[in-house]
Amino acid sequence: MPKQMTSEMSLFEAIYSCRAMRRIKPDEVPEELILKLIEAANQAPSGGNTQRARWIVVRDAKQRAAVAELNREGVMAYHAAAAEAAESQPHRSTDKYQRIVDSVLWQVEHMHEIPVLIIGCYLFDEEPSPEYLADAAGSIWPGVQNLLLTARALGLGASPTTLGLGDRKATKAVLELPPELEAYCLIPVGWPMGNFGPVTRLPVAETLRWDRWGSV
Repeated sequence: MPKQMTSEMSLFEAIYSCRAMRRIKPDEVPEELILKLIEAANQAPSGGNTQRARWIVVRDAKQRAAVAELNREGVMAYHAAAAEAAESQPHRSTDKYQRIVDSVLWQVEHMHEIPVLIIGCYLFDEEPSPEYLADAAGSIWPGVQNLLLTARALGLGASPTTLGLGDRKATKAVLELPPELEAYCLIPVGWPMGNFGPVTRLPVAETLRWDRWGSV
C-alpha cells in the first residue's frame, strides 16, 4: 500500500492539484480512510440543511463487477455519441482530449479492480418526480467535492462520473435502492498510478463578468 499523507495539506494546495485520477491501483484502502471521506462529504451544505445525502461504499468484488458493468454500458453509449467532442472544445488540444478518453476507457476495463466505488445518493420522502429529481442534485455535489478534496489530501485518487448511473432502473436493481433513494454520482477511489499536480483550467478573465454578463 502506498504511503499516505500524514501532515495536513492546505486547502489551496488540494484544490489546485486535485486531478481526476482514473487509473487506480487494486491495493486495499483502509476502512478508516474511507470513513474520513464520508465524514468530510457530510460536512457539505445542503438545501435547507436537510442532510439527505447518503453514500453507498462498494467493496465486495461481485458487487464491484456489477457496478463496473453499469459503467461500461453508460460510457460506451456516451463515447459513441461524443466522438467529435474534441473539435468543439478549443481550450484543450486533440491530444489532451484523447488522453482523457484513454483514461476513461482504461477505467471502463479496470473498474471492477478498483478497491472502492462510492455512490452518492439522495434520500427523498417518497419516489421523486423528474423535476424534484433534478433539484436535489444541488445537495449532492457539494458533498462530492468535499470527498474529492479529502481524497486528494489523503493521497488517494478519485474521479466523479455519472455515466454509469444513467440507466436508473438497472442502477436501482444492482444497488437495491428503494423508490425514495436515487443515485447521482459514482466515485471510484484508491491509490493512484499517476502523480498529482497542477490542473489546466480556463483563466478567470474568460469566465468572469462583473455585475452583469454584458460588462466588458
